[in-house]
Amino acid sequence: MLLNEDLSRRAVVHATELPWVASPTAGVERRMLFRIGAEQARATSIVRYAPGSRFPRHMHPGGEEFLVLEGVFQDERGDYPAGSYVRNPPASAHAPGSEAGCIIFVKLWQFRRDDAAFVTLQPGEGPAGPSAAGQETSRVLFDDTHEEVRLDAWAAHAPLHLPNPRGLEVLVIGGSFTQDGEDFVRWSWLRLPAGQRLHAQCGPQGASLWLKSAPLMHATVCAF
Repeated sequence: MLLNEDLSRRAVVHATELPWVASPTAGVERRMLFRIGAEQARATSIVRYAPGSRFPRHMHPGGEEFLVLEGVFQDERGDYPAGSYVRNPPASAHAPGSEAGCIIFVKLWQFRRDDAAFVTLQPGEGPAGPSAAGQETSRVLFDDTHEEVRLDAWAAHAPLHLPNPRGLEVLVIGGSFTQDGEDFVRWSWLRLPAGQRLHAQCGPQGASLWLKSAPLMHATVCAF
């Protein structure tokens, strides 16, 4: 499957408008945002676990990065409520599931081969990030000079101007923003190639955003 595979082009998916698609594991469904491959794929998705659903223990040869959007995600290392952020590097393994059900935003097979950092942040953890006019809070989830991942909260009607020297991904967690007349609401996803700055206007409830500044595909990404 190929979905938004051309990394030289702007990509937009309003995920709440998509149907949930069943995965091979009962009770686990997804909304696909980016994909290169079949079941083993470089993929960015929103994934929903029904209550009591669970994957068997498996490895992530290409790494896994996720943010919990709703509910409580679980594996053998603990519980991760909404707002938790986790990076499981290449060759890591776990048995994920959710007793109560959850929804996560997840990226697979997009790590550098030499990225060995495990990261587990509970809601509210992480150092303060950069500040800008109209920005209420910023929290860094990960920064290793190759990529920066953070959660930002922007005020109502604030101008949203973000530089983009490396490549930029944005997921709306709450609130909204408008770019060139297009509304980005909860779970809207935007990907911009390097050099395309984001110029937008936050909505009346402001905007809570997950942001990644990084090459859209690392030169040393893990091979299938």
